[in-house]
Amino acid sequence: MNGSRIAAIGHYQPAEVLTNEDLAGMVDTSDEWIRSRVGIRTRHIAGPDEPVDELAANAAAKALATAGLTPADIDLVLVATSTAVDRSPNTAARVAARLGVPQAATMDVNVVCAGFTHALATADHTLRAGAARRALVIGADKMSAVTDWTDRTTCVLVGDGAGAAVVETCPDGAEPGIGPVLWGSVPEMGHAVRIEGQPARFAQEGQAVYRWATTRLPPLARQTCERAGLVPEDLAAVVLHQANLRIIEPLAQRIGATGAVVARDVTDSGNTSAASIPLALSKLVEQGRIRTGDPVLLFGFGGNLSYAGQVVRCP
Repeated sequence: MNGSRIAAIGHYQPAEVLTNEDLAGMVDTSDEWIRSRVGIRTRHIAGPDEPVDELAANAAAKALATAGLTPADIDLVLVATSTAVDRSPNTAARVAARLGVPQAATMDVNVVCAGFTHALATADHTLRAGAARRALVIGADKMSAVTDWTDRTTCVLVGDGAGAAVVETCPDGAEPGIGPVLWGSVPEMGHAVRIEGQPARFAQEGQAVYRWATTRLPPLARQTCERAGLVPEDLAAVVLHQANLRIIEPLAQRIGATGAVVARDVTDSGNTSAASIPLALSKLVEQGRIRTGDPVLLFGFGGNLSYAGQVVRCP
């Protein structure tokens, strides 16, 4: 049962950028109001002809190219998303078809904002068990499609995008590049973040989520480090779900990762749900802010009041 590692990572965002000034022309808000409350300046918005599987496939293609692999090298495709329109074919199958991945197992994972870290753990477990050799693990969401653009409390938060990782089995004797997962949920508080109804719409109880994230999650994040045999001070970077800068900054501080780079992609991308962690990690790698082998804490949280985290080694 060899461990697994992230071999490469990539991301994709739609071309259209929606600024705070643009939003001020749509609802009763302002750039100052948005920045002071959530820290977001801009977000990318997919067009009506850009489905979530297209966002996912573009990010996956970039990760494959970075790894020097072809679609035929992949035997498992996992897509974390909560904004797929259709029930079948699932998003993973549509991504496999777009890329030309032959005969892979294809599954969607819906844990909303914690989806990518759940999917990454699932891929790690699958590879350790010998049921696959290489996997594409993708977080992709088109939050703009489930947003009420007349509700200023939620429409200022969201963005669209995708991030993808190529995950492969470690060679014999090599140290695992993906640490043990810590995951769980608070089902009785699942109502605090919702995408429901016909048509489906995103809604949340912001104060309840803020209190839960900033008070209950720091010890869980530290426990995730312990499972990897590290202390927070060992971390080179912390990549949390990019929900809101007012959640990210106090949560990162309370984890105690002094000296670590803290991802703040939410300022430019908004809350992209399952895409936010791989999107932010890919940008840190692309910008050279973390180096190959650096220990990075990934910690997703949100919808269902679910959470999942692991320490990974930077590809």
